[in-house]
Amino acid sequence: MDFELIQRQFLDVVDNQLKANNPKETRQTLERLRALGYSELESKMLIAQCVAAEMYAVFHSNAPYDEARYIATLHQLPTSPATEVEE
Repeated sequence: MDFELIQRQFLDVVDNQLKANNPKETRQTLERLRALGYSELESKMLIAQCVAAEMYAVFHSNAPYDEARYIATLHQLPTSPATEVEE
């Protein structure tokens, strides 16, 4: 797999969330991370990690997207999201 392509796709998800302001917590997280001194790209990369963690959780557990779980992960940034899923 092409890591750069996958990374770009996750960043596209973040950009789409920001444009749609859905969930609104994505924009709030971007602004919070920027206030902490992260660049815009660094902030988006951190948010993209949350997108990846949520996708992992969905695929691993075969359960639907959980917006509350995703938002909780955003709130934990800049700490990297865990990718462990409860069995």
